[in-house]
Amino acid sequence: YIYSFGAGGNSSATTVSGISVKKLEEADDVGTIQKVDKSLSKAIMQARTALKMSQKDLATAINAKPQVIQEYENGKAIPDPGVISKLERKLKTKLPRPGKKSKVAAKEGAAKGKQQTTLTRGGPPKRR
Repeated sequence: YIYSFGAGGNSSATTVSGISVKKLEEADDVGTIQKVDKSLSKAIMQARTALKMSQKDLATAINAKPQVIQEYENGKAIPDPGVISKLERKLKTKLPRPGKKSKVAAKEGAAKGKQQTTLTRGGPPKRR
């Protein structure tokens, strides 16, 4: 007889978010794993209830497991831009993206960081 050990078992042991449990346990860096922001989870919940959808309905609409929606709404999921864009399309609303500054704040930061460059006619900006 030939025995195959672990046949049909869950050898990868991945979480719903897609990162393997083994890698998370073996990670020796002290850095924190980014979780979904409270504003995002609240926005998903409000938009979903406004459309009178259950978590399961929304999950099947974006072709994901209901646990994914549950993790996003509880703030336990690791943000995935693909999932967030699918949610935006199905919920017909713009959701707050994690880790992005508003355009105004980004422009102000850029203006403070660099000196104002004066343009010469027909050429690249002057160097100082």
